[in-house]
Amino acid sequence: MSDARLLSALSSLSHVAKQLEVPPPALPALGATCVKLNMNENPFPLPPVVKKSATAAFERHYLYPEDDNVGLREAAASAYGLSADQVIAGNGSSELLGLIYKAFLAPGDAVAMISPGFSFNRKLAMLHEAQFLEIGWGQDHSLPTQQLLSGPARDAKFIVLANPNNPTGTFIAIAEIERLVAQSDRLIVLDEAYVDFAPDNGLRLVNRYPNVLLLRTFSKSYATAGLRIGFGFGHPELIGRLRTMQNLFNMNVIGHAVGMSIIEHRDAFEENHQYVVRERELTSVALSALGFTALPSHANFLLARVPEGHDGAWWQAALQRQNVLVAFFPESGLENFIRISIGTERQMDALLSTVSDILSSPN
Repeated sequence: MSDARLLSALSSLSHVAKQLEVPPPALPALGATCVKLNMNENPFPLPPVVKKSATAAFERHYLYPEDDNVGLREAAASAYGLSADQVIAGNGSSELLGLIYKAFLAPGDAVAMISPGFSFNRKLAMLHEAQFLEIGWGQDHSLPTQQLLSGPARDAKFIVLANPNNPTGTFIAIAEIERLVAQSDRLIVLDEAYVDFAPDNGLRLVNRYPNVLLLRTFSKSYATAGLRIGFGFGHPELIGRLRTMQNLFNMNVIGHAVGMSIIEHRDAFEENHQYVVRERELTSVALSALGFTALPSHANFLLARVPEGHDGAWWQAALQRQNVLVAFFPESGLENFIRISIGTERQMDALLSTVSDILSSPN
């Protein structure tokens, strides 16, 4: 395409699309020795019985998946004590989060999120030309209830609250969240992507309050990040309207089968969850001995303040040069932190060994 034709095509982009930054060039393919601790993935293999369901589903690859995800929704409803019309299944919980923005926001509307939080919300707000209100956490990462009820967020169409939170890993007591929900007449989107590593969950709020919409994903605690299996739980009126907005056949047959098998065999993942919690605490202690300070976490990652002398970006780059990937967030307040996913014992040993080598080498 000539430059003139490209410019002509680009000139036809919508106002919103023109604001989007073109993604940077993709990173080279990861080598087999790469220690990947930057995406909060669960690196353990699926139980054989769940893998078997995926293999069987592949034999139906020439068929469209079940319309409206009926079987998967019914299985989730039964497992979580809900009715099927209270459940929506999605191509990961991120698809469902996008549907919520699409359903509730018009240009100029506002949405609120406690910050720092899941940055994808910022992009979704921009795509819908909405105001994105970032409300700071209270002291010791407490819930800023009054700020959300009567402060800057009082006009927000809905509030996004991740619990445990990403990227901090911090957890808010469900009783504290319930007080916010009970006092608010707005939708509260409770994102529980990491809840299987936490001491409690907000599922009981779904039947108590019609203004709660709870999101879950199997990506983190059930090791299916590449299969994209997510759920939303809420009042049938809310859930029904979101379901009508979904893409036709939004999930694939393998995702359906694996999701249903996981629900049936959730107890097979208990050892996995216990390992992550145990390794998370061991890694926090080990990092402390190396001069880092990890925030108390209830997720499958740690947000760690780096030692004085270099910022988080420097540490991310230094680790990447040694084939160890961690996450860094450039926004205000996080400049001196890196986020480290909890991986296998071998991966965590490699991380700690590499950190020790970096600290002992001349800068």
